[in-house]
Amino acid sequence: MTGETKNKGLLDRLTLAARTGGISRRDFLNYSAAAGITASAASGLWTTSARAEPKKGGTFKVGIHDGNTSDTHDPGTYLTITMIVLAHTHRSYLTLIETDGSLGPDIATEWSANADATEWTFKLNPNVTFHSGRKMTADDVIASMNHHRGEKSTSAAKALLTDVNDIVKDGDDTIVFKLASGNADLPWLMTDYHLAICPAKDDGSIDWESGDGTGPYKLGDHEFGVGFDLTRHDGWHGEGAHFDAVKLLVLGDPNARQTALVTGDVDAVSLIDLKTMALLERNPNLKIDNVPSASTITMPMLCDVAPFDNKDVRNALKLAMNRDEIIEKIAFGAATKANDFHHSPAMPYWPDDIPQHDYDPDQAKSLLKKAGAEGLSINISSAESIYSGAVDLCVLYAEHAKAAGININVVREPNDGYYSDVWLKKPFCVVAWGARPTPDVMYSLAYKDDAAWNESHWKNPRFNELLLMAKAELNDERRAEMYREMALIANDDGGTLIPFFKNFVYARRNNVQHGGQLAPSWELDGARAASRWWFDA
Repeated sequence: MTGETKNKGLLDRLTLAARTGGISRRDFLNYSAAAGITASAASGLWTTSARAEPKKGGTFKVGIHDGNTSDTHDPGTYLTITMIVLAHTHRSYLTLIETDGSLGPDIATEWSANADATEWTFKLNPNVTFHSGRKMTADDVIASMNHHRGEKSTSAAKALLTDVNDIVKDGDDTIVFKLASGNADLPWLMTDYHLAICPAKDDGSIDWESGDGTGPYKLGDHEFGVGFDLTRHDGWHGEGAHFDAVKLLVLGDPNARQTALVTGDVDAVSLIDLKTMALLERNPNLKIDNVPSASTITMPMLCDVAPFDNKDVRNALKLAMNRDEIIEKIAFGAATKANDFHHSPAMPYWPDDIPQHDYDPDQAKSLLKKAGAEGLSINISSAESIYSGAVDLCVLYAEHAKAAGININVVREPNDGYYSDVWLKKPFCVVAWGARPTPDVMYSLAYKDDAAWNESHWKNPRFNELLLMAKAELNDERRAEMYREMALIANDDGGTLIPFFKNFVYARRNNVQHGGQLAPSWELDGARAASRWWFDA
């Protein structure tokens, strides 16, 4: 058999795999390169193969596990998975996370920086339109960014843009970010789900109230905490959007959510009960998607509230958890063991040589004695909407902690309002974080001393000094060492216990298809299932 014939056979198999969703884009391109196909030709072949099959039509109904009646269309207030999925369905961003985890274009078609990354220029797609019919321009993007800036901003994303001195336009289709110091991650930062593009008002503010956007689907009837009806935006500037309509339903109860999937009342759900994963996998009408990610379960302790204001108490609680048993019995293996710093192996600059906080009740007991906190008794708050098994996680942790002489009382909180009434308010709770693309984004959101989402109220001057230095450092080796030192500081001094990085485990009916690779950034294919998936019949 000649080499040409071998390559032809390999390409035929690759094409079939692409069409049936049996191979990821990244693997397709790698194997094509091995077959002697250029990168550009392979990319074109992927497009014609993997995307030739999607069919138009139908109403895609999705059951989502986390949504509140207190949600709003203000992007600065987005908290729940429902609002994150909705935002990626009816609004757009400058950049996006591709299915292979790489950075790709959304409203911006290209971007570039000056030599020290203190100035970034973004070229905008001139064909973007709002659902109301108006053309999107640079003014809309600038107003949308400024919504999160300034002293009066209450946006959760304010901390991400503190280094931005100004944003100016160069014509209708070009904007320039001018920074106080270099930021090598700025294009990645633009994927943050708060930074959605909304129409500008004459006074430079944005019209977020109407729900107008430039995304693949336009908003119709809706009720926060209940559901949202959307229809395809014919002026959508991107690829996909195969469904005629999308219906997002808030189904906080896991039994109700999975029953709706099994009976066909919904076509997909954002989270399955991991205890039933094996059973659902045997159902021929369902497909389970189990996606490793940098999404994190955290257990923040408010460092300005006793007894968590004592470092030894915090470290005792970190050592009082058997993470291996938690992963086995709560995550059913669908997780990666974590240390107590918010930097995942899925992120760049991962420091893999930091000693693990393993279960050590004797050492935990010794630290409590040192702190004068023997016989410690505390509450921890949790709710099932956070994560499948989030309450059971705390119950099992409480059993582990008994060996260290710690009494943990598990408080089951209501699903509705958890992130507005419990998180950032109660001294010890459980939180689910979506995957962020770089350590700078995660640390700026949740560990920076003045960040709105500094969930443990932790403040460490050296950590914050390193955060600013690493943000501007363009030498990868030096930047990696800075992130390593930050991880050591957070691990030893920080107020956040991190059991594991969770997989995204969700499910769909077997007539719902996707391209074979799923974005690791959020549930439901980076929260973009509505625009990336389709019905096969």
